[in-house]
Amino acid sequence: MSLVSFLEEHLLSCRWKEATGMECPGCGFQSSVIALLKGDFIEAFHLYPAIYSLLILLVFFVVNLKFQFPKGNKIIQWMMIFNLVVIVISYLIKVV
Repeated sequence: MSLVSFLEEHLLSCRWKEATGMECPGCGFQSSVIALLKGDFIEAFHLYPAIYSLLILLVFFVVNLKFQFPKGNKIIQWMMIFNLVVIVISYLIKVV
């Protein structure tokens, strides 16, 4: 069994969606990661638009831990704000 098959068969359920019937701001992230692992980059973006900016944030965060860039923490702070804006806007578009 491949990693992608395993992940597809073991997706976590969204408690918010189960309770309210509405998707949460994180809904689609798991499916987006699976699409990314399959090489379907456009589908990954459609499922969760913040996937690429989150990946860039993660990579920068790890690299900054190693090299301690002079303004690394400030850059991470702005990247987090940007990601939050992308997540909120894509969520609002999804639910409207």
